[in-house]
This record gives sequence, structure tokens and C-alpha cells, in this order.
Amino acid sequence: MARNTSRGRRTPDGVSAGREPDRHDGRGRHGGTDRHGGTDRAADAAHPDDDAARVPRQRRSRGGPPGDGPAREGGRAAARTGRRRTKGKRKVLRWSAAVLSVLILGTAGAGYLYYEHLNGKLKREDLTLGRKMAEHKPNAKGQTPLNILVIGSDARDSKANQKLGGAKETFGGKPLADVQMLLHISADRSNISAVSMPRDTMLKIPECTDPKTGKVHPASELAQTNESLGRGGPGCTVATWHELTGITIDHFMMIDFAGVVSMADAIGGVPVCVTDNVHSLNSKGEGSNLKLRKGTTPVKGEQALQWLRTRYGFEDGTDLARARGQHMYMNSMVRQLRKKATLSNPNELRKLATAAIDSLTVDKGIDLPRLYELGEELKNVPADRVTMTTMPNVYSTRPGLTSKVEPMPGKAEKVFRMIREDIALDGKGKPKKKAAPKVSDDPAAAPAEIAVQVRNGTAGDGVAAERGRAGAVAGVLRGKGFAQAVADTSATPSAKTAIRFSSPELEGDAQAVATSLGIPFSAVKQSAEVTGVTLIVGADWRRGDTFPKPPKDDDTTPKDANPLNGASVPCMKVQPEFIW
Repeated sequence: MARNTSRGRRTPDGVSAGREPDRHDGRGRHGGTDRHGGTDRAADAAHPDDDAARVPRQRRSRGGPPGDGPAREGGRAAARTGRRRTKGKRKVLRWSAAVLSVLILGTAGAGYLYYEHLNGKLKREDLTLGRKMAEHKPNAKGQTPLNILVIGSDARDSKANQKLGGAKETFGGKPLADVQMLLHISADRSNISAVSMPRDTMLKIPECTDPKTGKVHPASELAQTNESLGRGGPGCTVATWHELTGITIDHFMMIDFAGVVSMADAIGGVPVCVTDNVHSLNSKGEGSNLKLRKGTTPVKGEQALQWLRTRYGFEDGTDLARARGQHMYMNSMVRQLRKKATLSNPNELRKLATAAIDSLTVDKGIDLPRLYELGEELKNVPADRVTMTTMPNVYSTRPGLTSKVEPMPGKAEKVFRMIREDIALDGKGKPKKKAAPKVSDDPAAAPAEIAVQVRNGTAGDGVAAERGRAGAVAGVLRGKGFAQAVADTSATPSAKTAIRFSSPELEGDAQAVATSLGIPFSAVKQSAEVTGVTLIVGADWRRGDTFPKPPKDDDTTPKDANPLNGASVPCMKVQPEFIW
């Protein structure tokens, strides 16, 4: 159960999304104390805030992070009401720019020997530690989309990453997937849509077995999504995304702190623009210490990190301003990389390629030839056909988790559906004819032979569950010939009715159940959390024997996803009090 947070989620007191190392006591997004006075889980341990990381430590208070904002009375209450959420648009940008650069650089050759050297340095791991994912279904021209999960690791496993990431207490600890962004390249390669997930999203993490140690990490009914990386590696993060979204993921790419900085240095700096001279530091020591003159300046190294961490001095001084600055940085970096990738200077190409490869881990389906192919496919996508979004999300209302978020009922699934159906999130794609429901390649068994478990999920809208609902719907199924339909006593709150099946060969059976009840096939997905076929009766079907006809849906991206176009790169407006 959750509260809508689609509006008003700016955070002038430093509360932010992603382990933008948030500070208060260096332990997490809200330090040891959440915005409502509760205590964060140990798994939410994080690192010093970006704005404060390069400024001498001065004060640590419950009301505000060290070097990044004064304590505020009533800050917790304010955070619950009119602040705009900018989840996923901060650290996502820096990591995704670096990963995208690898794809772009795939179009540049550097000689066979050097190619062999780089290919040998590329670190590879299993794509998924979860259930097998379905194959893509080609469009009329035989084309298939491509989905790449971009992961930003906060690992402090090297001196470079420790220096950049800080938080000594986390050195040697389990890595967290603090940046998670799905990159969807359309089947016709005309557009790219990106969906990021806030690091503190609470969801189900499936069972994962660490391929290196053999340790089995049991499934968690409700856990923070960034923990998935520490449960066997990036393959568990892929499995977690697939469990939630039903999207087939083709590849993953994971990069660390050092990779971001090395890429900026390798291209000689990333041009950024400000409307006035700016110094992000006030008399209280708040700010990133970024100091730039009016106009355009190429930033690299520590100065690049300062830009990415700055909110004091930019626009209205909120996290939303910081997100816009990082979006500008990303777009500029990609443009620079496109230019560099066309250079004929082999030393420049080697420097760029090495900077990218050293900090990159990919799935076993990727090698340098594959990177080259991906680069060829991506390099011609125009900037105005690139759309960045954040998974629509709401604050949780579960006890002890009110500082966390959960997928927004209806809106998050709509974004996932558009990705699954290869619908461009920028709204510029050609209208797609509504195809007839795609029937599984595996034929369904006779209804009497299909075992169906029915769960009561009617509490998914925050209202008490409708008593006896699972038994009632199981009875409806038996009346339709599904003699093995039984009520399951497990409570699975869900806003929408859903059908889950455990293995690909059961998809046909699950679709047969859906057809008999009039449930759309979009509600049918494979899941590692069920055995056989399970029907979850959601809050949208509290009464009656007939599934209610869902309202007509269009293919426009929900505003709650905060879509950002990749073409616009204005100068950053400077707050008057930070002009020098």
C-alpha cells in the first residue's frame, strides 16, 4: 500500500533519491533517521553526500547533511507533502553517460593487438540468476527490440573508488546497485527510451544463487532494490527487474565511480554552461565548492564530480535543479564522445577505450565485437528521439518503510507495458495498430487439467481486503471447467488483478485462465514467486463473478514518469546569492 508522490518532491533539506550518498550520519539516504523520524534499515547504509563529499566536514545534525544544508524544523512533514520527486535522475545520469559512451566507442577500431588487449580486460558475468526470460517477438519486418540494464555500482573495492565514493565504514562491504536504468532500443532502431528505478524502491527480489560461491540467497517478499547486487552479482539485479516488469533483458552493463571520472578526463572535459559566475559554497560551508565563470567551461576530474553534485547555486537550489544539471552534463558528454569516436588519432581512441573498459562489467553475451555492433545500432539515433524517464513511484505506507517508495499502481505498469510493446516514450513513434492478443507458442492443457491457485489481493488499494474473495473466484473458475482451482490463503495485496506462471511452458495455461475470465493478456507474466499458475484477485475486482472491463488506455507516457528529452541543453541558471 502506498501514497501518491507524483507531485511536489523537491528536497531543499537534502533528502534525495539514490545513494547520492545522503549523509546525515554517512549511513544512508536519510542517514540513520528517515524523513518521518523512523530508522532506516541497515541495508540502506550509504555514503557521504555528493554536495558535501569535497567540502571539509563541518557539522552533522539530524536536520541536515554535513556541508549540504541547514537543519530544518518540520522538514519531515514538508517532505511528505509538496516536494517533487526526482528519483533516478541524478546518479543515473553520470553512470548512464559513461555506459552509453562504451556503446558509441564500439564504432572506433584501434588495431587488432590492442583489440585483443581490451577484450581480455572486459569483465563478464552471468546475464541472469533468475528464471529464463522469453524470447522477443519480432515485428512485421522481422526486427526485435534490444533492452540493456545499466547498473551503477557503489563498490568501494579499489583505491580509486574508495577515494571518490568516501564512507570508509563501507569499504569491503557488499556492493549496492544504486543506479538502475533500463535502456530500450526500439526494434527499428529509431528511438531510445530509458527507465530508471529509484534505489530505495521496495519490491520482491527472487531467489539468487551466487555463481562464484554457490551461496543461495532466498527470495525476499519485500526488500530494497539496490540490495539485489549483493545477492550474487548483477545477474540478480537483472532477475529482479524481470520479476517486476516482465521485460526481457538482453544485456547488462555495470560501471563504477572511477569509470565516470576517467571518461570525463579521457575526452578532455565535458562542456557545461552557466548563466553567471557561480561558486557553490556559502558561509556555512554548504555546497559542492564548484566555481565556474559565466558561459561554457569544459569540466573534468574533481570539477566534473562537483558539477554533478551541485544543487546550491543552481536554479532554485533543490534536487530537481541538480538533476537538470546532470542531464545537461550527460547530453554534453555523449556529444563529445560522438566527436571523439570519429577521430583518426589512435592514441585518443586507445585512451577513451581503456577508460571505459577498465571500469566496466558486462554479461557473457557481450564482447568487443558485440560492443561494436551495439555502437553501430545506437550512433544514428538523434538526440531528440532519446527519452529519459523514472519509474512512476509512490511513498510506501508500510510501517517502518515510509521513507521508501514502491511502484505507482497503474502508472508504473503502463510504462513497463509500453517498453514490452516497443512503444516510444517520446510520443513521436508511428501509431501502432492494436494487435490481437499474442497467444503462447505452448498450447494450453484442457481446463480440467490446469491447477490454479487463487489469492486474495484486494487490499492492494489501501482498503481492507474483501473477505472470502479468493474462494469466490476459485468457485467461478471451477464453474468454467477448471476443476483444480483452489483458494490459496496467502495474502498478496495488489492494485490490479494479475496472473502469474512459474515457467515458460505454463504460459498457455495461464492465458487460458485469463481468457476464461476476460482478463487481458497484459496481466499475465512469468514469476519466480509462484509455483504453477496463480491468479491474484486485485483491488480492481472486489466483487462480482465477471472481471470488470478495464478503462481504455492510450499510449502516452504518464506525466508521473517525468520524461526528459535528450536534445535540450540550455545554460544552467545561477541563484543570485551564489554569483561571484
